[in-house]
Amino acid sequence: MLMQMLGSFAEFEREMIRERTRAGLREARAKGRVPGRKPKITTEQQKEIVDAVSSGRKTSAAFETLHLALAPSRRLMRILSPIVVAQALLMQVLDAEIAGRCVV
Repeated sequence: MLMQMLGSFAEFEREMIRERTRAGLREARAKGRVPGRKPKITTEQQKEIVDAVSSGRKTSAAFETLHLALAPSRRLMRILSPIVVAQALLMQVLDAEIAGRCVV
């Protein structure tokens, strides 16, 4: 019986911790704060990396000029790789259509 009571107290305390955490996060969001870690790569750096990759420049040189480590850069490329490939294919199709060639 004692163990059951201790278990119920622990369960109640855990629920109180969850409630306080959720209330704190709601309050922080209401004040405009975003929870979590700040991104290592700024949006300007992301745009520059995407431009470098889509234009065919060497990506490692682009990362070095931005003074970025390889890990966040590779993570960004893993996320953006399908998008960049799709953009490159679309540009090839559009260029072929403008030139009057059929690409299939």
